[in-house]
Amino acid sequence: MAKSAEPAKLDLTAGVPVASIPSGNTVLGRVGDDDVVLARAGDRFFAVGASCTHYHGALADGLVVENTVRCPLHHACFSLETGEALRAPALDPIACWRVERKGETVFVREKQSQSHPRRAPSAQPSSIAIVGGGAAGLAAADMLRREGYDGPVSIISADQDPPVDRPNLSKDFLAGEAQDDWIPLWPSDLYAERRVELVLGSRVSSIDPAGRTILFENGSRREFGSLLIATGADPVQLTIPGAASGQVLYLRSFADSRAIVERTKNARHVVVVGASFIGLEVSASLRARGIAVDVVAPDHLPLERVMGTEVGRFVRSLHEAHGVTFHLGQTVASVTGQTVASSGGAKIDADFIVVGAGVRPAVAIAERSGLVMDRGIVVNEFLETSAPGIFAAGDVARWPDPHTGDRIRVEHWVVAERQGQVAARNMLGRRERFDAVPFFWSQHYDVTIRYVGHAENWDAVKVDGSLDARDASVTFMRGGRTLAVATVSRDRACLQAEVDLEHAGAARS
Repeated sequence: MAKSAEPAKLDLTAGVPVASIPSGNTVLGRVGDDDVVLARAGDRFFAVGASCTHYHGALADGLVVENTVRCPLHHACFSLETGEALRAPALDPIACWRVERKGETVFVREKQSQSHPRRAPSAQPSSIAIVGGGAAGLAAADMLRREGYDGPVSIISADQDPPVDRPNLSKDFLAGEAQDDWIPLWPSDLYAERRVELVLGSRVSSIDPAGRTILFENGSRREFGSLLIATGADPVQLTIPGAASGQVLYLRSFADSRAIVERTKNARHVVVVGASFIGLEVSASLRARGIAVDVVAPDHLPLERVMGTEVGRFVRSLHEAHGVTFHLGQTVASVTGQTVASSGGAKIDADFIVVGAGVRPAVAIAERSGLVMDRGIVVNEFLETSAPGIFAAGDVARWPDPHTGDRIRVEHWVVAERQGQVAARNMLGRRERFDAVPFFWSQHYDVTIRYVGHAENWDAVKVDGSLDARDASVTFMRGGRTLAVATVSRDRACLQAEVDLEHAGAARS
């Protein structure tokens, strides 16, 4: 039987009744060959491209907040007026069309040219150096150019690869569903076009804040006007008795992920140490390749410390349904040849081992440079360290969070990118407080868990819906106040929770 044709999308050039679009809502249609979203914010109407420029999320399924639209997948935020990507993870703008209202009908007209004029920066450092080639560093370099900074910008990275889409390394790329050329955050020619110097394979030893100088391990020096420390985090290394050289792998860099992929070509059974997000995402990706996986972890339940008992049970059952065997409350005692012995006495076949036992912030440079530390680099609300003109962002930064009232440090991709963007603007004198609500997502087979907020501890958990049915919101509370919300298959609800937490934080400020 032939498939029925998809219904034709609404022709937005023919007009849409005003009454059919309540404020805060959208209509998906077409303008010529383009999919376009017509959005209403109060009495204003906007027409923009239908897909997020990050992972092509459907903006018609997102949320209109004032004169912006937010993507339901990873919470990128775009200006409805200009199409500009206001908040990561999207960096590129969406297209805009001119809208005309005649009486009680709205018409979408011609596509508008992309133009984002910038006010001149109030501060013009002689040069800006970024130490670290991850999410925060690349997002900062991108924002510096978008904000009109015309001086020298350099990204100094110890990695051999340019900045990459790190979440993909444990997800689609490791599962064999993403090509190598999808992984770089920028195409190679964009660095020259944006005039961003990329210094790879270079390790910084320390920074001289007073002398405005970077000191490299090879003895060379480099001067800077302003500096961003965005060195990220390093995997926790484990000593496993009996493990041979090259038998234990870690996942942090593109090279690490490629190494694991290479090993899977001749592997049938892998042991994953740790039931962290990385460990579990690696497990799901290896199962997608048909490899048997045993997870050995000291936890009572996967992710219980971060997401509580309810989500932990759901995640365990999800992985078990896909063939993963858990050895919880245990550690790896030793390795003999291709046999892993757990502390509980299990003997497990393993062609190799992947350790996902968490990470530690890479703060050695900051410590040697005399910056104020507190389980990370201490920064103020503008992400500036104890040394004027030196900022920190991403996994290394501990900042005063207006939503919890605590000083926190978060190891999440989107947080790092957004901090890099704010730090860039503040290096140019903007004095913008970092007050974004933390957000992250984790992929497990065909299930995505999205999480907004920050809850290190809580006294109540409310589950709305059913995790087993893969349709739920889980709210973490303390003293009756919502700290964080995790969702499964409720993307719009997660966006709304983010907005609610923003409003609550602003009210407390």
